[in-house]
Amino acid sequence: MSLRTIRFSILDRSRTREGEGHPRALRDTVEFARQAENLGYHRFWVSEHHGVPGVAGPAPTVLAASVAAATSRIRVGTGGVMLPNHQPLVVAEQFGVLESLYPGRIDMGLGRSVGFTGGVRRALGHDRQDADDFAPRLAELLGYFTGDQQEYPGVHAWPAEGLRVPAFILATGSGADIAASFGLPLVIAAVRSPERMLEAIERYRKGFRTTLWGHEPYVVVSGTIAIADTRDEAWRMLVPEAWSNAYSRVHGEFPPLVPAERILAMDMSEREKRYFDEALRGHLYGTEDEVAEALEELVERSGADEYLVHTSTHDRAARLESHRRLAGLDGASGPSRASGLYGPSGSGGDSYQRVVSGGPLGLDSLACAASSPSS
Repeated sequence: MSLRTIRFSILDRSRTREGEGHPRALRDTVEFARQAENLGYHRFWVSEHHGVPGVAGPAPTVLAASVAAATSRIRVGTGGVMLPNHQPLVVAEQFGVLESLYPGRIDMGLGRSVGFTGGVRRALGHDRQDADDFAPRLAELLGYFTGDQQEYPGVHAWPAEGLRVPAFILATGSGADIAASFGLPLVIAAVRSPERMLEAIERYRKGFRTTLWGHEPYVVVSGTIAIADTRDEAWRMLVPEAWSNAYSRVHGEFPPLVPAERILAMDMSEREKRYFDEALRGHLYGTEDEVAEALEELVERSGADEYLVHTSTHDRAARLESHRRLAGLDGASGPSRASGLYGPSGSGGDSYQRVVSGGPLGLDSLACAASSPSS
């Protein structure tokens, strides 16, 4: 694979900004989806978060419906619906409705995280142990689409039954084995390290089993990308999200985004500074040429079929310009690449290590804020 063949897609977490509420963040997500479609991105996904001050979007299928209604070509989906939080029947019904209303454009991204805090988990009626039942719940969910689920004989998830909504598994490690056993596409990021991500991808490909849901492995690598005129400008785009992550780890609350200038002028505690520096690692950022070189190497090492970018920053204009530049790298995106269900099928180096300096690429963006997604 190369930048000339890989597809680019977007995950938007509906991040709030200081002085603006959750409703504004949700409206921004819909507008961002329109912009992403105009830039030629392949998919636009939304996420699920409950009780997180800095992240809107507790109902991803509802938000996905709004995004699909506001666009006409781009694929729309979830990154993802956290299956332990929901009954598989209800999830099947919701995606059945989406696919019926927007045929051929809906994706069903699924993860196994539970609530951000103990209080949220109790309010949802779940606990951490519910994540252990992910595989059987996934089997039940998929069975509602094929009509052969056995958990509740005689129960049908109309209008999902008979429809085929592409399902994706969000993972950081062992979740890759679940994706392989169900024959589903894998969405993965280097949360622990790039090497562990690559090992999981290799294990996924080796263990992949052909099913009704997939005939060959399909890998979507996810991470943050920031492109600007200079490397320093691109780095500053990463600062608001890095501070929000650091703050959440120290204070237990994920706050709205604030401008980079305010953060860089702060007198951080030693612990806050340590987490802040850690959160700035592991991202792709720089000029177009720098990011293109690093991306090319990452794609070569991982064999990724698709890259799902999830960049959050305070400056909306800078984020849009970064995505515009990314769409233009070697013609990697564009309207001519926006067809098809998944996309085309499909060893370390200096440029990759120079731009991606260890640390997490942030698949927690695909789950419940600072908590970990399906592993």
